[in-house]
Amino acid sequence: MKITLLQQDISWGNPAENREKAERAMDARPGADLYVLPEMFSTGFCTEPEGLAEPADSGTLHWMRRYAQVHDCAVAGSVAVQEDGRYYNRFYFVKPDGEVHSYDKKHLFTYGGEDKRFTAGRERVVVEFRGVRVLLQVCYDLRFPVWARNRKDYDMILYVASWPTSRVEAWLALLRARAIENQCYVAGVNRVGTDPACEYCGGTLVIDPYGQTLAECGRGKACAVTAEVDMEQLEHFRSKFPVLEDADDFTLNS
Repeated sequence: MKITLLQQDISWGNPAENREKAERAMDARPGADLYVLPEMFSTGFCTEPEGLAEPADSGTLHWMRRYAQVHDCAVAGSVAVQEDGRYYNRFYFVKPDGEVHSYDKKHLFTYGGEDKRFTAGRERVVVEFRGVRVLLQVCYDLRFPVWARNRKDYDMILYVASWPTSRVEAWLALLRARAIENQCYVAGVNRVGTDPACEYCGGTLVIDPYGQTLAECGRGKACAVTAEVDMEQLEHFRSKFPVLEDADDFTLNS
């Protein structure tokens, strides 16, 4: 499966402009099976979502569905959503047939106040697409390895983020750790640019199950990168070196 990651400079609070920028970047990288955009790619990361969050049936979701259908691909990324009087940091995975999967971010960023206005998700979501099982995760989730622990139920983790420059080395180290310990591919998509609170330098990359970087974006600039998820290679590695067979049993309490 061919995956393209979009390292975007997000215009604050402007979904229409951000969709246009994303579409131009995607069109410049035709032929991918899956396009992945950063956290809250339509507005920028907000902890006070009033006036910024979009309805669940938003123009952004309609755009994702249209693009996926027209280009026979999946489109993924998180959006600030208002639904039934609550706010969610919702990671959409939209398939070309119009089917929409979503994951609401579980670990809200308390240091930045995200927990004060947003509601945490409780359901771990794995999506199957074109022979690859994909675990959906958002930004701060990366710091909590139990939530991402591979139960032999996925092949790749997608992390979408607005992870600031001041902590980017932690982002890079933890992405690599998740790939190695879970014997899976990891794709991490981070934004660039600035918002009212932070500066972002990217660090978007795809890591293979050995912990090696397959492809990465340059620091500090809007760009895209494409890599191949090789399921035959992954299955061979898991068969030859069956780490997951020796994993500890555990139960998650929400």
